[in-house]
Amino acid sequence: MPKLGFIGAGTVGTALAIKLNSRDYPVVAVASRSQASAGNLAERVKGCSAVSSSQDVADAAELVFITTPDDAIASVAAQVDWHRGQGVVHCCGAESTDILAPARKSGARTGAFHPLQIFASVEKALENIPGSTVAIEAEPPLLETLKDIATALGGQWIELKAGDRVVYHASAVVACNYLVTLEKLATDLWQTFNVPRQQAVQALLPLIRGTIRNIETVGIPDCLTGPIARGDIGTVKKHLDALEKAAPDLLSTYRELGLKTIPVALDKGKIDEQRAKELEAVLTGPTDKLER
Repeated sequence: MPKLGFIGAGTVGTALAIKLNSRDYPVVAVASRSQASAGNLAERVKGCSAVSSSQDVADAAELVFITTPDDAIASVAAQVDWHRGQGVVHCCGAESTDILAPARKSGARTGAFHPLQIFASVEKALENIPGSTVAIEAEPPLLETLKDIATALGGQWIELKAGDRVVYHASAVVACNYLVTLEKLATDLWQTFNVPRQQAVQALLPLIRGTIRNIETVGIPDCLTGPIARGDIGTVKKHLDALEKAAPDLLSTYRELGLKTIPVALDKGKIDEQRAKELEAVLTGPTDKLER
């Protein structure tokens, strides 16, 4: 197994270092803008030293993970004197290996290794990493090394081309970050009938969990439920009318999401093309002309 080093001791770097060390990968050095963060990581990883510079990590490790904030990756790659044949990998979802061009010019092998998971805290990340998919970009032999590391973490891997990474990362934002936004909007509506946000969250969580479970077990599109899946035009009209009065700022979002849901309902086979057109007309028409 290659000797690993980490430049950046935030949540991602710390979680990966701990997890890989627990799978018998030797993590030998870490450096960070915060010496305290580097020290904390080193304390949790047997055989790891907190060193004073990125160069020290590069000199000690055969495979270096750059786990700094995304904006700092390019400068780290440019400032370090890399060794021919060593691996240099970043963990940014949207960037390709092009950002590591200075390392490549020095003869290093470059790669991207992005766990498709949320890193809200080190402890939560350690729980969530197993089972996650890792998006990898690299060329052999580093490619095979990164695949082995993804497997050692208890997950799966997908191989991406440089041009795929931004769209891949956008999909992750839609699935994860915007889910939070949707639930925030949903809980806002509960406050219009005087239910506090935290109580609304607790009430909606079983519904969210049930939906995610159905996505996993039943699959898309069959897991879709609700008025658009049923072709229930009357309920959709009532929603639009109520939102115009209670939460007009949410009206356009509801319309757009509804329009994006119609093709899913069609794929499920519970509505036909005629009902789909009727739903579309309701969702695109003026609210003040809805039939009461």
